[in-house]
Amino acid sequence: AMAAASAAALPPLPVLLSAGPAAAQVTVQKDKLGLHTAAAAPSPSPCSMTQGKLQRQQSESSEMHRRARATRSAFQRPAIWVMVFGWSLAMCAGFVNVVAYRSWHVFVSHMTGDTTSIGMHIEGYHAGRVDFFPLGLSVAILSSFLCGAFLCGMLIDKNQVHFGGKSFYGIALVGNATLLVVSILVPRHQLSACFAAMACGLQNAMCTSHFGAIVRTTHVTGTITDIGSTTGRMAMIFLRKGFRLSNLNVVERAEVAVDARKVLVLLPMWLSYLLGTVFGAYLETVFDIYALLLPAFVTLSVGLVYMFFRQ
Repeated sequence: AMAAASAAALPPLPVLLSAGPAAAQVTVQKDKLGLHTAAAAPSPSPCSMTQGKLQRQQSESSEMHRRARATRSAFQRPAIWVMVFGWSLAMCAGFVNVVAYRSWHVFVSHMTGDTTSIGMHIEGYHAGRVDFFPLGLSVAILSSFLCGAFLCGMLIDKNQVHFGGKSFYGIALVGNATLLVVSILVPRHQLSACFAAMACGLQNAMCTSHFGAIVRTTHVTGTITDIGSTTGRMAMIFLRKGFRLSNLNVVERAEVAVDARKVLVLLPMWLSYLLGTVFGAYLETVFDIYALLLPAFVTLSVGLVYMFFRQ
């Protein structure tokens, strides 16, 4: 009876044999239609997600620290004695420029105004309003300044302050003092102005840059420009962060620190030039053209000291 029941429950053998190809055919059709579902990927665990996040944060932090180090290394504040050297030269240049203007009615420490004067005198000479002498004087002063810078280029092979080696800073400083003394002794005022301009060109080419900061000791247009642009960048960084130092990231802190060091180099340079003009104005009223002996003495002393220690 049990065998009969089992036989009744099972389908016939032909039905079982035909079921296999049909199932295979259905499987092939599903493959063609893309109905098979891929096995579900295992979801990441919270621990692995936390580790990945930490790795990304560490990578970003390392990149920011690298950028901050690169920013700080782009500018290093010069040594104190280098800054004092530049400030003293700026003071001497302001002094010389004031005395030259009051004595010869020309500026000798910067060539922007002199170049403008050349342009105006060319037009005036062509129109018949002025003679050739003012134009010739402007050209002579500019050429003298250029000649002084040329002589400095022959003595000092680098734009950056680098005392020692083959750079003849001592000779350049002594030459600067000599030119100032000659400008006092020359009887003709126009020739005196040319010698003073040559001394300024020689001085200005001695130190044109140092550790990434442009340094000009005979005029302050570039200095004022750099002070303004540098403080503007600092203000913009603080403005974006709500003027809170704690909100600055490591790169922004490095940028602010570098800009602050630049300002501490450039601002005293401008103040030194201003102080030199004040001293020059006062002493010129007392000693007339002989007031130039003071900056000549300063540059001569520094040059002789350098030559002595270089030995």
